[in-house]
Amino acid sequence: MQFGILGLPKVGKTMLFNTLTSSDEATGKFEAGGKTHVAVAKVPDERLAKLRELFQPKKYTPATVEYVDIPGIHKGEGAESLDLAKLKTVDGLLHVVRAFDDPEIPHAGGAIDPGADIATLDLELILADHSLVERRLERLSKSGKRGPTPQEEHERRLLAETILPALEAGTPLRRLTLDADEARLLRGFQLLSAKPMLVVVNVAEADVADARPEQFGLGQENAPPGVVVSAPIELEISRLSELEQVEFLRDLGLAEPSLDRVIRASYEMLGVISFFTVGEDEVRAWTIRRGDVARDAAGAIHSDIERGFIRAEVVGWDDLLRLRTLAACREKALLRLEGKEYVVADGDVVHFRFNV
Repeated sequence: MQFGILGLPKVGKTMLFNTLTSSDEATGKFEAGGKTHVAVAKVPDERLAKLRELFQPKKYTPATVEYVDIPGIHKGEGAESLDLAKLKTVDGLLHVVRAFDDPEIPHAGGAIDPGADIATLDLELILADHSLVERRLERLSKSGKRGPTPQEEHERRLLAETILPALEAGTPLRRLTLDADEARLLRGFQLLSAKPMLVVVNVAEADVADARPEQFGLGQENAPPGVVVSAPIELEISRLSELEQVEFLRDLGLAEPSLDRVIRASYEMLGVISFFTVGEDEVRAWTIRRGDVARDAAGAIHSDIERGFIRAEVVGWDDLLRLRTLAACREKALLRLEGKEYVVADGDVVHFRFNV
């Protein structure tokens, strides 16, 4: 799973990137060099950590997310400044919005206005998409004497009659309601405003305990979901020991690092969940789509397991933690045998039986 981190200049994007991925890219009061950064973050999961304590495995493998930190986008230059090659392949976007004041770091728009910044970035994505759609329609119009294929005509109608009018009306494509076939086609175009977006509001340290996404118009009708963080304080928290983190968070009035909520919200936005495999050799998290069945989950581990699937042994992570062993779960009839069409639940511990 891969996310692109976007935003106007000097909003705290790279500081967020550093915190998520334990990187050390340059930040500060001046431009950070205009480079795209890519790194991987381990997904914090208390359930998996408790299973590690139970099994004491030789190897511990959390789920991971790859983040792509895109240089700050200047108003009116989105199509030129966006790293389209990197962004086209991401599964979702994190838009970092500035809601803190610092007289030493002037805001790119002149005034602190998160709502205006969200609209500005959406417009830049829409303009970039508009250029791509126009070019695609131009290529489709040059089918020559052979004429368009049925697939090409289907694409042309979708682009000309639905996608282009929405873009010209200033509507991000993620807001469109499409049928399954249209949605599949749209994903193939890799248009930026069609990608799911989570807005990360970067506030001052004094505001992080009380600020809510709803204050910034997020999570409401026609608005993307949002999470509030204070990037500088989150970076400081990430570099403390576990005990120091607990004490620091208590002093701030926070139950957990806000960035844990960023990753959880990202999962929810994309509709993905984690299931676990456990044993003395390894305790590991695997990422699948919500609604995937057991055979799909087997394929997330290896195609041979999917191909030779026989059945899955399934138990809830909390039942396993409470009873301590798989044998005890079996005795209590909590370790179940499920077939290939079983819908895997978030937090399931699964062992696959297969034959190839």
